[in-house]
Amino acid sequence: MGKQHWEKIYQTKQPDEVSWTQQEPKTSLAFIHSFGLPKSARIIDVGGGDSRLVDFLLQKGYQNVTVLDISGIALARAKQRLGNKANRVKWIESDITKFVPAESYDVWHDRATFHFLTSREQIHSYLETARKAIEGYLVIGTFSDKGPNKCSGLEVKQYSEEELQLQLAAKFQKIRCITEDHVTPFHTTQNFLFCSFRTTITQQHVKKILRNR
Repeated sequence: MGKQHWEKIYQTKQPDEVSWTQQEPKTSLAFIHSFGLPKSARIIDVGGGDSRLVDFLLQKGYQNVTVLDISGIALARAKQRLGNKANRVKWIESDITKFVPAESYDVWHDRATFHFLTSREQIHSYLETARKAIEGYLVIGTFSDKGPNKCSGLEVKQYSEEELQLQLAAKFQKIRCITEDHVTPFHTTQNFLFCSFRTTITQQHVKKILRNR
């Protein structure tokens, strides 16, 4: 997933010209709300780009939202759209496979980033970062095994529920999964698999919880 590739995509295409655009990310919001977390929960949207999830999270009163994306142009678009509200968000320009978190998160949300990681090394790096950074829940949306095998000119990795669970089993415990059809701005259909997971409590995590009491 080269930075140059994504900068070109966001430089040359408007939201109605890319397949992942959603006017309202209803499924993502429903998963996040299902955790029953306070509005102070630390939420990161991985690969958020100029997604509108951040708009809705702010609208619903969440106070600690971070958006990470490899494309500075995508983040600049989101900031421009939000205006003064952008100051209430932490913005991180980074390749997720090279991201070193400076804090931990109660919710790690990823819609349509994980499936672009096709090598074992990329997947391992992502999962190690997520394991270290997440102290609560993971929401991940990928192309299902009935979804596309390419997107934005790149090969992607499709997942069945069992395959995704297997990838995350060592670090996370599955809560639930659903599949849904996403209708793109140009009226094609992409089948997504959405799953939520909770972190597996380790001895180290227990000690940290006890220290913070």
